[in-house]
Amino acid sequence: MCPLCEATCGLSITLADEVVTRVRGNRDDVFSGGYLCPKGASLGRFDSDPDRLTAPLVRRPDGGFDEVGWDEAFEVVERGLRGVSERYGRDAVALYMGNPVIHTLALPLYMLVLRERLATRNIYSSTTLDTMPKSVACGMMYGDPLAFPLPDIDRTDHMLILGANPMESNGSLWTVADLPGRLRALRARGGRLVVVDPRRTRTADLADEHVPVRPGTDALLLLGIVHTLFEEDLATDPGEGFAGFWQLAAEVKGFAAEEVADACGVPAETIRRLARDLAAAPTAAVYGRLGTCTTEFGTLTSWLVDVVNIITGNFDRPGGVLFGEAPHATRRPAEPFRTGRWHSRVRSLAEVNGELPTATLADEIETPGEGQVRALLCIAGNLVLASPQGERLDGALPGLDFMVCVDPYLNETTRHASVILPPPSALQSPHYDVVLAGRSVRRNARFSPPVRALEPGRPSEAEIMARLVLIASGKSASGDPHSVDEALIDLTLRAASGRPGAPLHGLDTAGAKKELTGDSALERRLDLMLRLGSAGDLFGRRPGGLNLALLKASPNGIDLGALRPRREEVVMTASGLVELCPPAITGDLPRLDARMRDLREGTMVLISRRQLKSVNSWSHNIASLSGGTNRCALEISVEDAGRLGVGAGDRVRVRGRAGEVVVAVEPTDRLREGVVSLPYGWGHGREGSRLSHAAGEPGVSVNALTDNTVLDPLSGTAVFNGVPVRVEKMTEEEREGGQETDTGQQDSE
Repeated sequence: MCPLCEATCGLSITLADEVVTRVRGNRDDVFSGGYLCPKGASLGRFDSDPDRLTAPLVRRPDGGFDEVGWDEAFEVVERGLRGVSERYGRDAVALYMGNPVIHTLALPLYMLVLRERLATRNIYSSTTLDTMPKSVACGMMYGDPLAFPLPDIDRTDHMLILGANPMESNGSLWTVADLPGRLRALRARGGRLVVVDPRRTRTADLADEHVPVRPGTDALLLLGIVHTLFEEDLATDPGEGFAGFWQLAAEVKGFAAEEVADACGVPAETIRRLARDLAAAPTAAVYGRLGTCTTEFGTLTSWLVDVVNIITGNFDRPGGVLFGEAPHATRRPAEPFRTGRWHSRVRSLAEVNGELPTATLADEIETPGEGQVRALLCIAGNLVLASPQGERLDGALPGLDFMVCVDPYLNETTRHASVILPPPSALQSPHYDVVLAGRSVRRNARFSPPVRALEPGRPSEAEIMARLVLIASGKSASGDPHSVDEALIDLTLRAASGRPGAPLHGLDTAGAKKELTGDSALERRLDLMLRLGSAGDLFGRRPGGLNLALLKASPNGIDLGALRPRREEVVMTASGLVELCPPAITGDLPRLDARMRDLREGTMVLISRRQLKSVNSWSHNIASLSGGTNRCALEISVEDAGRLGVGAGDRVRVRGRAGEVVVAVEPTDRLREGVVSLPYGWGHGREGSRLSHAAGEPGVSVNALTDNTVLDPLSGTAVFNGVPVRVEKMTEEEREGGQETDTGQQDSE
C-alpha cells in the first residue's frame, strides 16, 4: 500500500537486484482497483534517493555531524534526554509528531506509549497545524474527537465540498482511493458536485458549480445556509438521540444570507440556492477540509459542516455521511471529550486532545523560567517549514540543550538536531493503516509485507521507536526493544479477558498469546489488534474473522463492505446525545459576528495550495516530482497583477505581519480578486541541510508570512488561510541588487 497520502492505494512493485524498477497501481486491490497518482508512481525514487540517511548522525562540537553506530547513537540520546529531564523536570522535554506518523505501521503503535512514558505536558503535533478543529467539533458533538463522519461518496446524489481539493490531495480525514474517479462517477450517475473555494482548483474544474468564497469566511457561508434551512422550513429535526435543534435555530438568527453575503463574497441568492439544493437532494453530503480548518474560525466551520449534514437529514445514513469503522481494535477515550486540562506556560493556551498548540512551541523554547522547553524529540516532522512564523522557530531550535529527530533526511529542521535517527525506507517495513483504516469510505483490511530486506545491523522503525520508549521509561537504551511489545500484548490480553460480559471474558491469555503470529513483535501486536477488532476472529470465537495470517494470505486485501449507520455505537457525550449546540462552540459566534462587520472592506489575503506532485515538504527532493506545475510561485489574479503592473515571472515582495518573501508571480484567472496563493512546504536550500535536488529550486516558505500569535481559539490551530498580506512590485534597483528571500540567503532563483 502506498504510504504517501491518505488514499492508501494498492501497488504492484517490480524489483531487479533489490532496486525498484517500476511502480504501478494494483488492479486487483480490493480498495483502489489500480488507481495511482504521480506521487505513488515515484515511490521507488523515494526509496533510492541518495540523500536519504542510512546511519545515525551525531553532532560534533564544531557543529558538523558524524555517522555513528546505532548503539552509540542511542547512548547519546539516552544521556541527552535523561540529563535534561533529571535536571529541569519532565516538562522540559517536548515531543513533536509530524504528519507522516499516521502513514506507517510502527509509529502509531508506539506513539501513545511514548507520550505516556515521557510524562510531559509539552506535547505538540501537526494536528494543530491541520486537523484539530475537526477533532474539537467532533469531540464536543459526539464525545470522541476521532469520530469523523465520512461522506458516502459512492451512494450520494449531491456533494458539497468546501476548502478541499481532492483531485490533487486525494482526500484528507477521508480515506478514499481513486477519489477523482469516484467524483466523476457521481456526476455520471446524475449527481451534483459543488465546490466552494477561493481558487478554481482541479476539483472545481470537475464540478457542476464553483463558488469563489472569500478566504476564511466559510463559517459565514454555512451559517447563511443553516439560517435559510430554518427560515424556509427546510430543516429536519433529527429527533431522538439529538439535543439542541431549536436552540440552533435561535443561534443562527443574526446570520441570514443577506447579512453574510458581503462578508463572504457570495451573493445571498447563491447561498439560499445552495441550501435549497441540499435539502431537495435525495441524499447529500457536505465535506470540508484544510481550507476550512486552518482559519480563525476553523472549529466553527467544522461544526457547521456537520450541522448541515444533520439538519438536512443526511447524518448517519447511506448516501449522506457515516462514521468510519476500523476492522482492528482501537483505543477509545475513557471519558467524554473536554479541553483545557492544562495550559501552556507562556501564553496560557489550552490543552486540546492532550496537546498544546504547535504555534506556541517557539515561545516555550525561548522564554526562560521554570518549565522552559530545553529538549525536543521530533518524530517525522519538518517544523521549520510546517509551523507558523517558521523562521522564528528556525532561530529558536539552536538554543535547545538537546534535540533528537527520527527522520530520513538532513533537512531544514533536522539540521539543528543533536542526533538524527533515520528510519528505513517504507519499502523495508511491513504496512497496515492503523489510523487511516478508520477513516476509510469503505471497510477493508489490507497488509503489505516488506518489499526489501533490512540491511544487516539496520534496526526497523519499530525497534527505533521501542528503544525510545525504553529511554522514556527510565530504562537503558540497550535493553530488549521487544520487551515493550510483549508488555503491551500482555496488558491488552488481560484487559480483554478481564471485563465481565466481554466476548473474551475468561480467555486463557497465555494460550492466546501463543496463538499470535507474525514475523516480528510488531506484527504480533497487529495480529492481536485484528483478532480483537470488529471483524476479528476473537481467537476462534468468531469463525472466519480476521487475523494477520488471513491478511497475509490475501495480498490484494479483504473487502468488508460499505459503511453502515452506527451513531449509537459511537456517540459518547456526557448526555449520550449528539450535541448540536455545544456551549463552547456557539459561544464563539459573537466573535465571528464582530469579524463579519470588519470583512466588508478587506485587504489582500494569502491562501496556501496543494500541488498534485507534492507531499508537504518532503517530496521536493525527488526529480520525477519536480517541474511542470510543481513549482513555487505566487498565484495572483489577472486583475490584481494588472493593478500592480506585474506579469508572469516578475518578482514581487510579499509582506505579512511575521515576515516577508520575494517570489515570482503567476497571474491566473483561477483566483478571485484580492487573493494570492503560495504552495505549502517550500523554502529549501538552507545551510547545513542535505537536499541536493530541492536546493536547486528552493522556493520560499509560506510560513515566513504566517503569524504564530493568530489562532483558532477553540482548537489552538494556526491560521494559514486568509492571512493579510501586502504585495509590492520589485523596483529595478532591487531586482539588480539581488534581494534576500525569507531564508536569509541571496536570491538565486
